[in-house]
Amino acid sequence: MIPEDLRYTAEHEWVAGDGTGPVRVGITHFAQDALGDIVYVQLPEEGTELAAGDSMGEVESTKSVSEIYAPIAGTVVARNDTLGDEPELINAEPYAAGWLVEIAPADPAALEGLLDAAAYQALTES
Repeated sequence: MIPEDLRYTAEHEWVAGDGTGPVRVGITHFAQDALGDIVYVQLPEEGTELAAGDSMGEVESTKSVSEIYAPIAGTVVARNDTLGDEPELINAEPYAAGWLVEIAPADPAALEGLLDAAAYQALTES
């Protein structure tokens, strides 16, 4: 369950898009599976400036609370407010309805530094 058309981080976030416009960010199937049933999500406000690696929110599950990290630098241009009422969408559809935020990249070339599907798969198997 690692889509080939996405980029990934070692912290288990995924990024969709080529950087010519905003990119969509979420957590991977691997991450949501490890967390268990997600009961609460805290997301950054639109307009928030992020540096790569900044904490941009939290996901709370029945097991633990985990930080969500910005995969690239940029500005939050949208957030998935549906998750406020339906955080379980992250479990059910981590690569679709369970997306977290959209970020306008400060530098689209930064996407090239993220993991491809093969590299992410190797990370999750180690």
